Amino acid sequence: QVQLVESGGGLVQPGGSLRLSCAVSGSIFRIVAVDWDRQAPGKQRELVATITGGGTTDYNDSVKGRFTISRDNAKNTVYLQMNSLKPEDTAVYYCNARVTRNYSDYVSRRYLVVEGQGTLVTVSS
Repeated sequence: QVQLVESGGGLVQPGGSLRLSCAVSGSIFRIVAVDWDRQAPGKQRELVATITGGGTTDYNDSVKGRFTISRDNAKNTVYLQMNSLKPEDTAVYYCNARVTRNYSDYVSRRYLVVEGQGTLVTVSS
């Protein structure tokens, strides 16, 4: 069974930093892409950042220049470094991964989508 385990959330003051981690466990062949989403109270869920298997990244305009998504392939872990945090960054952050279990699924683009349990980030003084 493939699982995502998120960690790193917490309470931080405005202007502070946090690093979220998303570890993929289980039997997989390849991580195709990983997204970090967030959902603030009373708001719709939004995409924050994406990293592909080739290392291409993309960001929501609201976090560009402040957040950095990266990956450690040896550890099957993706990170979200969040700097210059603002109160409006307060949300539950979710990690979502598209993975393949074997080479056949990879070439056929039969992806398994897995979501983490979410981790709360609170930016407040």
